[in-house]
Amino acid sequence: MFEATVSPLVENVRAGAARWSALSVLQRDTAVTLLLTPVVFAPVTARIGAEFGDLPPRSYDVAGILLTMALWLPLVLRRRWPGICLALVASAFAAHELLGCPQTLASWGLYIALYSLGAHGRADGVRLGLATAAATGLYVLFALGLYDRGSPQRMADFVLIYLVLVGCWGIGRAVRARRSVEVEQRRLGVEAARAEERSRIARELHDVVTHHVTAMVVQADAAQYLLADAPDRVAVSLGAISDSGRHALTDLQHLLGVLKASGGMPAEGGATDDGTVGDRTPAPGRLSDLVEQTRAAGQPVELTESGERRPMATAVELAAYRVVQETLTNALKHAPGQPTKVQVRYGQAEIEVEVTTEGTPATAASPRSRPLGRGGGHGLLGLRERVGVVGGELLSGSRPDGGFSVHARIPSTEPV
Repeated sequence: MFEATVSPLVENVRAGAARWSALSVLQRDTAVTLLLTPVVFAPVTARIGAEFGDLPPRSYDVAGILLTMALWLPLVLRRRWPGICLALVASAFAAHELLGCPQTLASWGLYIALYSLGAHGRADGVRLGLATAAATGLYVLFALGLYDRGSPQRMADFVLIYLVLVGCWGIGRAVRARRSVEVEQRRLGVEAARAEERSRIARELHDVVTHHVTAMVVQADAAQYLLADAPDRVAVSLGAISDSGRHALTDLQHLLGVLKASGGMPAEGGATDDGTVGDRTPAPGRLSDLVEQTRAAGQPVELTESGERRPMATAVELAAYRVVQETLTNALKHAPGQPTKVQVRYGQAEIEVEVTTEGTPATAASPRSRPLGRGGGHGLLGLRERVGVVGGELLSGSRPDGGFSVHARIPSTEPV
């Protein structure tokens, strides 16, 4: 019974909050100002109102009522036009005090207007300096007017009041500065996330396109030689090219689907348009299929898997898959026809991937020099970045006896 009562109440609160958020700033300030008007104008709250001059009070008349309303009602503009709001409220306050109108809580509108100017005003630099000088001059004239009308306040009192007014504006200014810092931090965070997303997309495109296109080029080159020497085997090469093309299209379509499903959100695994959080990391294929595709391209590859394969995060599994894919692509490009061994060991806490290619590649590289399979910075360098994101490490380079190797150690779970 209690839960049945609370649920509609929560829904009503949420619906009300949504409707309130849909209102403009002017509409919300108008609603708040009008809702508080009865409290502000109530006689019982008049004793806590602001009073600067301590002049003998006069009875309420039409002028006093209008000035009291002018102290509060302009607050509907406090965020939309804070400068106009302060000018109206300050003018009404000065007249209210100089005429000795009765004390009222509505006079707190001056403090609110000053805070709003600091928090929402846009004056900076020279404009701010001129506005401050003008406001100070007007305050001096206001203080002289009160003194001329017999105010018992001393100069020290007027200085203290002035500092209080400046403090109200300063608090608003500090809030605005903090808000600006938060906005800038969010902007930088979004830009960093977008840059990371672009880098991720570039890695995916490189890994998908380079592998399949390299296999197709190698198979097409082989088919040219087979036309003269073994025309009966051309059909096999053409079939392999067709298979590689279909695999490339499938992977590209999957990647495009990932991009569309992201809803424009920049970060991997971030919130989607409906506010949910999901993992947008594309699922990898099977290593055995990858090895078979490479064999079909004419590269002799041997796959060995050891250890117990346990469930792992998609990003971790994809990183291991890309290590094998990129290395086999390099073997096709730089050591065609050379025997290649792929060893994958599944441990308790990590996956170990080692790919070695025998012989002397056409473009050998040392471990610290340019990586094999140059691709505009998206080859083994991008692979190191991918493995590093999930907390692993990757070493690559030429072997002492010829050929080259790639060795990666990847934790089974993503780092928190």
